[in-house]
This record gives sequence, C-alpha cells and structure tokens, in this order.
Amino acid sequence: MNLKDDAVYIGKSVGKDEVAQYLPLKWGNRHGLVAGATGTGKTVTLQNLAEGFSNAGVPVFLADVKGDLSGMCMGSEMQDFLVKRAADIDFTDEYKAQAFSTVFWDLYGEQGHPIRTTVSEMGPLLLARILELNDTQEGVLNIAFRMADEQGLLLLDLKDLRALINTMHEQRKEISKEYGNVAPQSLGAIQRNLLRLEDQGGEKFFGEPALELADFLKTDMDGRGNVNILAADKLMQSPRLYGTFLLWLLAELFEELPEAGDSDKPKLVFFFDEAHLLFNDAPKALLEKVEQVVRLIRSKGVGVFFVTQNPADIPDTVLGQLGNRLQHALRAFTPKQQKAIKLAAQTYRANPEFKVDVVIKELGVGEALVSTLEGKGQPSIVQRTLIRPPSSRLGPATAEAKRMAMQASSMGKKYDETQDRESAYEILQKRAEKASEQAEKAAGKTKKKSGSRRQGVGEAAIKSLVRSVSSSVGRTIAREIMRGMMGGLKR
Repeated sequence: MNLKDDAVYIGKSVGKDEVAQYLPLKWGNRHGLVAGATGTGKTVTLQNLAEGFSNAGVPVFLADVKGDLSGMCMGSEMQDFLVKRAADIDFTDEYKAQAFSTVFWDLYGEQGHPIRTTVSEMGPLLLARILELNDTQEGVLNIAFRMADEQGLLLLDLKDLRALINTMHEQRKEISKEYGNVAPQSLGAIQRNLLRLEDQGGEKFFGEPALELADFLKTDMDGRGNVNILAADKLMQSPRLYGTFLLWLLAELFEELPEAGDSDKPKLVFFFDEAHLLFNDAPKALLEKVEQVVRLIRSKGVGVFFVTQNPADIPDTVLGQLGNRLQHALRAFTPKQQKAIKLAAQTYRANPEFKVDVVIKELGVGEALVSTLEGKGQPSIVQRTLIRPPSSRLGPATAEAKRMAMQASSMGKKYDETQDRESAYEILQKRAEKASEQAEKAAGKTKKKSGSRRQGVGEAAIKSLVRSVSSSVGRTIAREIMRGMMGGLKR
C-alpha cells in the first residue's frame, strides 16, 4: 500500500468496495468528532490520529484522562492482535513500531512539566466558571478585576486575588458607591470557593512562569510534530477546572496566533477528551464563548477534535462545525439512547450499502463509521471502517521510558521552578503597613496635644479590655458571695 503524503491514514473500509480511508491534512483545521461508548476503541483512534498528524509535522496537544496515551513515547510491542489487524487491512508492510517525541505536562506538576497561567490572563468569566459563582458573585469578581486594572495591581496567583477581595471587604462602602453594590455575602462566597479551589490543588495552576503557547508548536529534529500530553487523571477529579482550563487554552491560542488562511496542514491539532465536561451546566455566556472560539480558531490553523461518548454531548451549535467524524459503536438500552442513535445517524452523508442507525449498534471494537471532508470541503460518504493499529505502545508508558522523556525535554529548565515576583499581594500588604504606621503616628501626635485628658486608640482598646475583664471578674465574685449568703440563710 502506498500511503498518501497529504493525509492521515485512518484504516480500510469494509463491504463491497474496500477503500483506504484518509483524513486530508488540508481539512485538519475543520475540526472533528471521535465518539463512541466506553470500550469501543475511541482512545486508540485518537492515538492513531495524533500519530498521523505528528508524522506530517503537525504538533498535537491531547489530554490523557486515563493515563493510556503516555505510551506514545515508546514503540508498539506489535502484539498478535495488532499484527492481525494490520494484515486484515493490507497494512503489514507499512506497520512498524515507532516512538514519538513526547512532552509531558501536568497542572499539578507531578507527572509532567507544570502548566501555569496568571489570574489576570484567565479573566473573570472563566474564573467564575471554575469557582462555580452565580451571576451576582460573578459581578463582584468583575469589579475586582476592574479595580486591579485601575490601580495597577498584578493578579498573578490566588493569594493576589484573595488579598484584593479582603481589601474590597474592608472598603466595600466606598467601592459600592463607585462600582455598584458589593455585598459581604458575595465576597465571602468568593473567598470560600477560592479556598476550595486551593484544596483541589488549583493554586498550582496560577502563577509564573506562565505557559508560552509557542512551546506547544515545536517539532523534533526529524521534523515531526511534538506530542504534548496533559496528564489529566487527577485533574478529572475537578471536572470544572479541567473543562475550563482546556477552554482557556483554546481561547489563548485564538488570541495569540496570527491568521493562517488556507494552508496545506494545520499548525496544531487539539484533542479534547471527555468533552462533555466543558458543556455540563455551562452558562449561556460560556457556551457562546466556546462556539465563538471553535468557529474562529480554524482561521488560525488550529484543529479541534472533541472526544466523547455520544454526539448528543456536544451542543448543536458546536457539533455543526465538526467536519471530520469517526463514530464508534453506541449502545441502545433505553428509548433515550435509541433516539440519540437515530439523531447521530442523520448527521452523516448516507451510504446506500447500509443503514447507519443499524450499523452504529453493530460495530465491533476497533471499528468506526468514518466521514471526513474531501474535495472542496464536502463530507464524504460514510464508510464502515477497520481502524489501523497504532505504531506506538498501547497503554501507559513504563516509568523508565517516561523518566527518560522528561529528562530529554527542554521544558524543565523553563517551567519546573516557580517564580514569585511582586504583585497585588505584596503591594496591598505594603499599603496596609504604611497605613498602619501613619495611623500610629497620627495617634501619637493626638496624644501629645491632648496630654493626659485624651487617650490613643490602642490605650482605649486596652482600657476597654481591662474594664471588661474587671467587670466580668466582679460579677463572678458578687455571684459567689450571694450564693454563700443564700446558703447561710438556708441553714
């Protein structure tokens, strides 16, 4: 088999006409969908697509929610069932073990290089999503960001934001007059949710050095695109942080990358696994943000592939923009699932050889219905396809292989050590200390002028405390004396 140089090989169709199935590189930025029930082969399909783009010189970024994709840093072990699949699709001569240039990342800095951004770069909309704030609380957060901009306060990490919220609490009457009502209940809710985010390890995500997206766009010495793998197994325990982080990443790519126009291949392909987590309970403003980014980011040369169990997990406004589709088996145990299968079948260009809604339920592991863009960008006729075996290792990498990949990476020197420059926390702390010193000086001057007839704030506080304690002790002694007298009368 002579593979095409301008396309990613997916597999071979089955039926009357057995034809090799490809995803043309020029349409890689028109986004895609990989769907199917658990255990049907979505992860292997994702791995194959990542390999194909990498070999074509296109860097990829993918979230590894189960730890299975780390094996891409090693060559395939060429197990019997993989070799058999290669023979079934006439891929034997081309099927070779291959390791890929892999860079491991981790928001927590445990299984890869840390990924950080600043609170300011995240912005109030996405941060409100992570903190699960209501509309009123989000409005107060917007005021905090506005104050930070006007006062030149850098919001780099969570302690910066927490210090600013504390200042707002102390000055809420003045702030309310200028910006609108700032309720102490809203400030308290933000502080509590910040504390919860810290407990989940979220404070490691905010800070410096912040990620430079150009580091995702690198190729190796052979011209193959780097495979950037985000360790997301722990991150999945905080689904809102996971979904919002990936949306932030897309938004940053959209903001920073120049217009690319039509090109022979994408600049970067982004795989969003467990994509439904982005849309669950998402407010309207966030959904509009997702739709906008997905619609426009393709002009920057970035392709986005959503990986999820059911196409119904993706809103119609986003689903309609996904031109390349690989549908693994779906299960129909309930009327709702049966309806979802019929709706999914209607989105494909029909094949006269079979009924899509029937075949979706019959597909075996490693089989998929494939429809990609062709020609001038129109969807191809859907084909029942045997997916090719991956050239890299199936399943997790060994500890030694992963350690070697980390050592070979140039990202460690740049990101592994945290930086903490002067920002809102330090500035507000200095302001508070200065204000305290000025208050003490003012109190001292007042004391000198008034002599013994006036007392300072600190002296008044101490005398008040003494009076309070004396009064309490006096009441206790009187109570005991009365009890003694009453006891004597009873006798």
